Amino acid sequence: MFISQSNIRLQKYLIASIISSLFCALFAAVYETFSFGVYSYFMLFSFVFPLLLCSLPYSIIIFKNKNIPNKFALRLWNSGTAILTVGSIVQGIIEIYGTTNHFTVIYAIAGGIFCISGLSSWLISVKQKIE
Repeated sequence: MFISQSNIRLQKYLIASIISSLFCALFAAVYETFSFGVYSYFMLFSFVFPLLLCSLPYSIIIFKNKNIPNKFALRLWNSGTAILTVGSIVQGIIEIYGTTNHFTVIYAIAGGIFCISGLSSWLISVKQKIE
């Protein structure tokens, strides 16, 4: 059975996203332990972004084994996921500290733009393969 380079790359990204999810969950647990009973849902659920936006789609694509995204699309998508994850952690830290900051919305906007760009790039490459 032949395994393509892009499939191997996607498997590496899958493993990295699972490790990222575990790290975020561990980081949130440790941070919440030392926050004197104050918690933030942004911090608690920061692991959801790499889990749902990377691990789930990558595992589906690997098992279906077709229409694997190109490098550019994967990098845009991973960057968007990383921005959303970091933004969630930063928002959680700010909430635990007990203050507010209106600039954290930039993380959501930038992460969304990167994810949409990655998805668009992938759909364009799939359309070009079909034609």
